Formats: sequence, structure tokens, C-alpha cells
Amino acid sequence: MKQRKATHQKSVYNYNKWKKRKIFVMLSLLLLLGFCLVLTHNSTTTNTTRSRILTLASLRSHFIVQKPKIAFLFIARNRLPLDMLWDAFFKGQESRFSIFVHSRPGFLFNKANTRSEYFLNRQVNDSVQVDWGEASMIEAERILLRHALVDPLNERFVFLSDSCIPLYNFSYTFDYIMSTSTSFVDSFADTKEGRYNPKMAPLVPVYNWRKGSQWVVLTRKHAEVVVNDTTVFPMFQQHCKRRSLPEFWRDHPIPADTSMEHNCIPDEHYVQTLLAREGLEGEITRRSLTHSSWDLSSSKDPQRRGWHPVTYKFSDATPTLIQSIKDIDNIYYETEYRREWCSSKGKPSRCFLFARKFTRPAAFRLLNMSVLGAFRKATNKS
Repeated sequence: MKQRKATHQKSVYNYNKWKKRKIFVMLSLLLLLGFCLVLTHNSTTTNTTRSRILTLASLRSHFIVQKPKIAFLFIARNRLPLDMLWDAFFKGQESRFSIFVHSRPGFLFNKANTRSEYFLNRQVNDSVQVDWGEASMIEAERILLRHALVDPLNERFVFLSDSCIPLYNFSYTFDYIMSTSTSFVDSFADTKEGRYNPKMAPLVPVYNWRKGSQWVVLTRKHAEVVVNDTTVFPMFQQHCKRRSLPEFWRDHPIPADTSMEHNCIPDEHYVQTLLAREGLEGEITRRSLTHSSWDLSSSKDPQRRGWHPVTYKFSDATPTLIQSIKDIDNIYYETEYRREWCSSKGKPSRCFLFARKFTRPAAFRLLNMSVLGAFRKATNKS
């Protein structure tokens, strides 16, 4: 009996011990489950909060209107000699513009060759050697546009040379350019100089052949047309070349018929002809915003006359000169017997926002005379 009783007590003890362990395990599992539920809840709450924050940020950026910008595209030989004049022009307008510079391969903008921070790190890294009168000039233009189009906020694209100056302050210039949905492209029928090469047909027909200034202002749509062009550009590379100068023939055999050598300057025809071929002339204002004064008599060689605009030197740079350029309100196109009266926002206006060609001393004289300040005052009346 004692042995049976001891055995029974032992069984009860073992049962109670097992029961306690079972309860402990169950409690542990419940605690673990509760802890996991708390973590899941916190994680869900965190994810939900994070999701809400991201959604609100997305909605905020969606409803905030991003301000458009103008891309200023400088074509320079090396440095920009008028950098400080442009520095004064750009100052305080940082959110409304972007800058891209095409200089010769190997030249690098740094603090040793420019005093304006606006031009540091703004040089394209795939520039080409540009020769005047060759297709390399329009290749440089296409490179600049390709870089500038990366920024979706760039809505206008202004080509400028290293000798260009602004005639007005930034706000007036910005409003003038953005007030219309058109590009500003100096474009007219080229009927006199025989620059068209029949070998361009039929891809570039003669009835689409146009001439004008290379200093254009393009809308984003037209900039994309230029960059995406795979038809007209190769034709220009192959068939639009400047005629060799007389001294060239001293060392080369003279062709039987020199009249067959077409004197074609690509940058004066490419954009104009391309837009005409694409049927986009109805979307352009057919004039340039950059003033050039063409010298028709300085060269003794008749073939060279009119090839280059007048260069304004130190003695030429006066408020009177600037005002005379700003007073121009119409342009006459002789080949089309057409007079283009300039307007902005539906009202008569001055024709030009920029002017060239100014030497560095001339530009700095204008800056030292506070002509840029005078521009700011004048724009309130314009």
C-alpha cells in the first residue's frame, strides 16, 4: 500500500509539473504572439505614416507649379570675355535660367579664366572643334541643345556668341521671350546668293531653302526637332560648305567652273531650312532678337564684304550707341520685300534684346558707365 501510494503521489507530482510547464509554454507563446502583434501594428503604423507623408509630398509637388526657365547657350572660342557683364545680368535670378557653354575641346572654365561663378562647371564635356563656315558650328548648336533639354524646366533656348551683350535687364528679357509661344528665328527666302546645292534634293528641296541669323531663340518643341534631326543635318555636312577664298587656289588646282562651287554657310541656313521642311514656319516669329550691324565696305575684297558684322570697340561703346539699337522697331527683308514690325504681347515693341559684336574693353566700359543700371530703369518705360 505504501508503495502504491508513493507511486500515485509521484504521478500527481509529475502531472502537476507537466501542467505548469504547459501553462508556462502557453503563456510564453501568448506573450510572444502579443509582442509580434505589437511590432506588426507599429510597423504598419510607421509604414502608413510614411506612406501618408510620401503621398502628401507627391501631391504637394504635383500642385506646386514649377517655374519655367530659359537656357542661355553660349558658343565661345575659349573663355567668355564678357563674363562680368553677364554676371551682372544674371545676378539674383538664379531660379529662372540655366547656362551651357560650348568652347573648344580641352579648354576648361575655372576661377583662373572666369570671375563669374555662373559659368563654372557649365561647359559641355563633348565639345567639338568649331570652324567658321563649316557644319561644325551647327554641330556645336545641337550639342548645346541636347544638354539643355535634359532639364525639363528649360522651355526656351537662347543662342549667344562670346561677343554678345544684353540690352535690357533679366526680368524684361525673360518676360519678352516667354510672352509668346513661338520661336524667334530670323528666316527668309534665299533667292540671290545661289547658296543652295541641288545635290540636297529631294531630301532638302529648294522651296524649303531659307537663310537667316544663327542667333535664334527656340521653344522646347523646336529644340527637340533640331536634336532629333537625322535627315537635314547630314545633307548640310555633305553639301553646304563655304567657298574657298581666292588665296586657297594659289596652292590648289582651279576647277574648270568655279561657279559650281556653292558658297554655303551652314549656320545661316540650317535651323531655318529644317523648320521650313518640317512645316513649322507658322510657329515662329521670323526675326532675330540679336542685333548685328553688317559691314558692307570695310574689306577691299568684294567677296569678303558683308561676311562679318561690325565689331564695337572701346570708343564705340556709348549710351548713344545702345539707345540707337534699342530704338529699332522694324526690320526690312529685301529678298521678300517684307517689313517686319516688332511687337511683344500684342503691342509695338523694340526688336532686339541682345547685340553683338562687342570687345571686352567695350563691354567693360558699358559696365563701368552703369549702362546696365540704365537698362534697368529704361525697362520700366519699355
